[in-house]
Amino acid sequence: MAQDNFSQVTEFILLGLSDTQELQLLFFTLFLLAYSMVLLGNLLIIVTVTTDPKLSSPMYFLLCNLSFIDICYTSVTIPRVLVALLSGHKAIAFEGCMAQLFFLHFVGSSEMFLLTVMAFDRYTAICRPLHYTAIMARGACWALLAACWVGGFIHSIVQTVLMLQLPFCGPNTIHSYFCDMPPVIRLACADTALTEWLMASNSGLISLGCFLVLVASYVLILAKVRARLSQGHWKALSTCASHVMVVTLFFLPCIFTYLRPAGALPTNKYVCVMYTIFSPMMNPLIYTLRSSEVKESMWRLWKR
Repeated sequence: MAQDNFSQVTEFILLGLSDTQELQLLFFTLFLLAYSMVLLGNLLIIVTVTTDPKLSSPMYFLLCNLSFIDICYTSVTIPRVLVALLSGHKAIAFEGCMAQLFFLHFVGSSEMFLLTVMAFDRYTAICRPLHYTAIMARGACWALLAACWVGGFIHSIVQTVLMLQLPFCGPNTIHSYFCDMPPVIRLACADTALTEWLMASNSGLISLGCFLVLVASYVLILAKVRARLSQGHWKALSTCASHVMVVTLFFLPCIFTYLRPAGALPTNKYVCVMYTIFSPMMNPLIYTLRSSEVKESMWRLWKR
């Protein structure tokens, strides 16, 4: 009965990273450069892989889809941040906030699943080379890719439904630069203990589970090739090293953010920069610099 006297929140205020005008200009410049690098780098990878028949292996098929996911992932948050930094308008409608939360977790969890599939691809190529063509056939690759998107959708719809069940009656200030589960759930006018544990079990265990699978796959790869480091195996290890860098940059901040109830500790919005901006920005740099095939294909594309 008491909740009937509360007014429903219709918008949230995103405080961003700083209130200082000079820092806001600095953040706008850095975010714009990072977003431009994400768009240009990943679009270049997509164009290179799709136009070069030599890059038709499952690894490059998955890399192309990772680039597409990175573009979608950063586009969920960064354009809104750039507009807010430039105009000073920090309000976001309740519906817009829930939509941003949904697509952030939808694309983000799909990327987690895809990185796990990429690790399985490298494990199969190195540890079971004679069966690699049969296991990672094009049909199997499409099925794994579809499973990544379906898994991401199921995860995200569960998070969003749990969030929509909560009443929001004020305050409406979010201490972050985008809508996400930990800072938003603290604004609910209800006991959120059970919801926090359910969300932590969902997002946190997905992050931790995928990370452990990735670590296990690379441990198996190292155990397989440690006794016979030929030139081909050095090349395989070099590819795995780039994957490990991506995994570390992306998963560890996610585990730190989601594998605990939202009210346990304040969310560090600077940690969020690691998995929302820095990791997608580094993906094209890491993969192109570590892959001679991609660099050669880009050079041929440039000459054409």
